[in-house]
Amino acid sequence: MDYRKTITVEPAKRGGKPCIRGLRITVHDVLDYLASGMTHEQILKEFPCLTEKDIRACLAYAADRERKLIVATG
Repeated sequence: MDYRKTITVEPAKRGGKPCIRGLRITVHDVLDYLASGMTHEQILKEFPCLTEKDIRACLAYAADRERKLIVATG
């Protein structure tokens, strides 16, 4: 999945953390909700501005970042 159109970084928003579509919801927020046991459906209900594609973009972003970290230290 190409997350680059969904995940944005703006220095003046949320301290430059990766956010979803320019919203104030960060990738970290979504990953933290998933890690705490929330389902995709629960997240979407709690944050109606998000879509399933947004959640998948967060996961793809995290996987890509992890892959780059392993390559850089490998």
